[in-house]
Amino acid sequence: MSAPLDVEGPAAPPRSNGELVFAEPWESRAFGMAVTLYEAGVFTWPQFQAALIARIAAWEAAPTEGWSYYQHWLGALEDVLASGGTVFADEVAALAETLAQRPTGYDHPDDHDHPHAH
Repeated sequence: MSAPLDVEGPAAPPRSNGELVFAEPWESRAFGMAVTLYEAGVFTWPQFQAALIARIAAWEAAPTEGWSYYQHWLGALEDVLASGGTVFADEVAALAETLAQRPTGYDHPDDHDHPHAH
């Protein structure tokens, strides 16, 4: 099973030549978390899409900072997890902050000298 990503519309992720585009490592981690949790059956894709569209619409109604698709993606993930009782929003935010602080390449060590390599 794979997430049925929108190709067009407000919930469509950024793409270049048909490929997903991530500006920062945390964006691909947030994307991966959402898809993995969806595939595990934690929430349905329509639930996530609705939360994402709501986050984007709220930002468009009152823009507070520069546009960041994956900030809205992460907010939507927080919303569906919190509304489903899976976790509390502050726990998701804390985990997201931890993941965001990891150095580039953390998820893909190229040698075994890194303390986090398995």
